[in-house]
Amino acid sequence: MKENRIIRVNGQLGGTLFRQEARQKGEKLGLMGHAQIEPNGDLRIDAEGEPDVLDTFVDWCRTGPEGTDVQSVRVTDGEVQGFDRFMEVR
Repeated sequence: MKENRIIRVNGQLGGTLFRQEARQKGEKLGLMGHAQIEPNGDLRIDAEGEPDVLDTFVDWCRTGPEGTDVQSVRVTDGEVQGFDRFMEVR
């Protein structure tokens, strides 16, 4: 059963690097959703998929791509939105 997770990543995220890599990782895992930088510099990711795949994605977010320094990751459950792809929001 599909679930939605709202993931907020804080740290030195390399500008748009983390957002781009999150989209690519989400697509590779078969997740749907979007990633966007918030005004405070945090990255917000809304991701939908199977719970075990979402867990794998959240684990990846805790480390992030090379060149980034993740300080914290907060995860909350959200309502399924029915995203049809994974995209970056600018």
